[in-house]
Amino acid sequence: MSTPVQHTSPRPSVATSASARQLRERDAGGAGSPSGRSAEHAFLRFQSSVGNRAAAAAVQRVRNATLERAPESAESSRPGTPDSFVTARSGSSDGSDSFVTARPGTPDSHETSRPGTPETFETAREPEPESEAEAAAAARSADELVKRAAELLDRFKKNLDPVDNLAKGAQSPTSAGLGQVATAAGDGALKHDAAAAGTAAGSWNLLTEVTGVVVNAYDSLKNLKDARKKRTGAAHHTANRKARTKGADAVVGTASSGGYGAAVAKEATKVQAAADAATAAEVSGVFSAVTGLWKGARAAGKVGGATRKYRRIKQLGDPGAVHEELLARLREESDQAEQRVDAAFARLNAVREAGQGRPAREWYPAAEAAFDAIREEYERAGSAAAAYRRAVQDTQTLSGTQKYAKKKQLAKIGKETMGGVVGEPAKAAGGIVAAVTAAGVLGSNPGGWIAAAVGAGLILGVAGYKAGRAATKRYEEVRHPERWAPEGEQPEEAWSRKDSLKHALKIWKKVSKGERQAMARKIYGLAAGPDIPGSADTTPEIRQSARELLVALKAGPAQHKLEPEAWAESLNDPEKTAGWIKEIAEQLASG
Repeated sequence: MSTPVQHTSPRPSVATSASARQLRERDAGGAGSPSGRSAEHAFLRFQSSVGNRAAAAAVQRVRNATLERAPESAESSRPGTPDSFVTARSGSSDGSDSFVTARPGTPDSHETSRPGTPETFETAREPEPESEAEAAAAARSADELVKRAAELLDRFKKNLDPVDNLAKGAQSPTSAGLGQVATAAGDGALKHDAAAAGTAAGSWNLLTEVTGVVVNAYDSLKNLKDARKKRTGAAHHTANRKARTKGADAVVGTASSGGYGAAVAKEATKVQAAADAATAAEVSGVFSAVTGLWKGARAAGKVGGATRKYRRIKQLGDPGAVHEELLARLREESDQAEQRVDAAFARLNAVREAGQGRPAREWYPAAEAAFDAIREEYERAGSAAAAYRRAVQDTQTLSGTQKYAKKKQLAKIGKETMGGVVGEPAKAAGGIVAAVTAAGVLGSNPGGWIAAAVGAGLILGVAGYKAGRAATKRYEEVRHPERWAPEGEQPEEAWSRKDSLKHALKIWKKVSKGERQAMARKIYGLAAGPDIPGSADTTPEIRQSARELLVALKAGPAQHKLEPEAWAESLNDPEKTAGWIKEIAEQLASG
């Protein structure tokens, strides 16, 4: 390795020498660190350790950094020499070495190898990055803030829903009918009032729909993120399904918002008696027709899915008939075990009778053996009877869960058919008639608002049914918590009637401890593996039937993106119990 040329400098002044000597003495207290050496010696040591090429590259990088900070003067160090840097032990706790650059014109400077060039050494250190803990805390805080905002927005939207349903199902059709009558009779005042009422209803509908779009879009993105994080299993399928459903709701809601906006514009033009009222009515009718047909097609798809799920569950058959042979075999084993117990008692009595009048040492060993046999047969009989009773109980539980699952699918078919398949296309037909009427084809034909009123009435009826059922479930959840409490857990204290009614009216609250959650726990308990508490005594045959029910509910290996073996192992993992129960409850929902 070649030695760099070292340049000599004139003899420094006494003051400068003293200053340099004091600095070296001070730096020497660093336990032999390189900061106590001259710049040339430090460079030589660095060069010998990394090589000429690496040293030259390091010098050039430091030199460039120095040039960016201050213009190079005529008396500064030449490129390629070590005068512009020195290695120094930094004050950090990790004790790592960092490069030091020379900056001219600062106080307490050293005399460098060239005369008249005062330079000081300043460590070129980057600011320490933010710690991972602080970054994670900041991210969590932001996520919690967004989550809280979404929850408040969802609560606001659910508070708007009751009035929104009344506006869509009652006020809008009534306003349209009054407007039609006023137009036919030439009553300007009534027409103005009807248009004002329609504007108010449309504005409320628009506010509710836009709020729902925001909430559904957030839920879709959140669940999509969770689905990508999980990738497989019950939690993945639940999140992925919600992401798709909420995303579709957001898209449909966006289209509905456009329709309500057009309806507001239509009614506003009527209020102002604008010349373009016919055009606004035509645009509103087109929007209403498109969104109604879209919602009707989506409801038809849901009806088809619920119908297929119902058929799959029905094809499983009644568990009592499917497992008739299993129950008969277990019953026979239990009876035979009891007969063996009776036979063991008979042998013991025979030994005792034969030993009468004889010394105990002659018959006691045989009696003791007979007694041990009785104890063994009695334990076997107890196990056989318990297995039979458990199989009967599990069969009845499985039968009840299947009936409940079929009932939920039938309810979904009915609600989607009335409110979506029939109601939404009826509203769409009203929009089509309104558009054609506005174009001057049908004149004052009232068919448009009548069709829309029929469809709105059906939708309002379904919405009212859903709201009533949800309120009833919220009431029972707190008024009778023992009905659907998990087995083996102490039910919560029942609320008073007054407090229960208040809770029932909280329309933004979801039912978390109702019948559907209880049925989901029962299905999971039957399908779970032996490592799950309470599932070890389930027979393999009934466990297999419960897993076939999961497949019928679209919670099988294909939906979870798992092989059958891995899917079965997930049912035997206690850490995944909560995710499985949530998944089954979602699949049991009737919409």
